[in-house]
Amino acid sequence: MKKILLSLFTVLFAAPSFAQYSSGGFSLDQSSVYYGLRLGMNIANLSGDAPDLGSKVGLNLGGTVGLRLSDTTPVFLESGLYFTSFGASKDKSSITLNYLELPVLIKYGVQVSDDIALLPFIGPTFRYGLFGGDWKTSGEGKTGSFGDGKFKRADMGIKLGCGAEYNKLYLELGYQFGISNIADWSLLNGDDASAHNGALFLNLGVNF
Repeated sequence: MKKILLSLFTVLFAAPSFAQYSSGGFSLDQSSVYYGLRLGMNIANLSGDAPDLGSKVGLNLGGTVGLRLSDTTPVFLESGLYFTSFGASKDKSSITLNYLELPVLIKYGVQVSDDIALLPFIGPTFRYGLFGGDWKTSGEGKTGSFGDGKFKRADMGIKLGCGAEYNKLYLELGYQFGISNIADWSLLNGDDASAHNGALFLNLGVNF
């Protein structure tokens, strides 16, 4: 958590040096391709038949690429690749789910001023579980999060929110909710269990 906050503050304090450059990775008045770097955090939780735990703060880190889809309308298709961490935690118990994530987002640009653009977005996101996740309980120690009797590695969700760009600085806030059942265990009555990821996310970055 301390490393996440330190990294976020580093980006914030670097803002004046970024802002001196020409405006906009998002060119709302012409065809364009843009590239971006993102750093942020998830405030994640698990719903369904997952253990009843509270929210957990996780890391977002990745790069993006966007393509303008129309010469007359500021609509962009954005994708990229992220390392992202989900899960849940309470007291001495926690679940950490680390993923490689590929979002496919549609963004619509609204030019607020010469230097500021708002970009609401929505789209699916695809995740695959990575090493480094763990399931820790206060009485039973720590085991891996993925595998039989735990969580499935493949996950799919919907991501929506709004971004804002000032010069080349970018800030976005949104929510993503899982639509895939990631539970890989059965209930006591024999029915399949259900579990879904969810997270409020905040990312900072730059666009080029």
